[in-house]
Amino acid sequence: MAVTVSLVALFGLVLFFLLRHHSLSAGAAFVAVMFGFFLASTGAAGPINHLTIAVVHAIPNP
Repeated sequence: MAVTVSLVALFGLVLFFLLRHHSLSAGAAFVAVMFGFFLASTGAAGPINHLTIAVVHAIPNP
């Protein structure tokens, strides 16, 4: 668990700087995928899923 959290922090930081410098490349896509993969393995996955569901339900249907 500790390794996963540190990898999430590492990939999150790298992704932040890549997006800040508008570096949209294959490397940035890889970092984004790895960040999502490791984030899903942490305890933050449940609250993120609940937040996403709440936002989707808050959007009114036409």
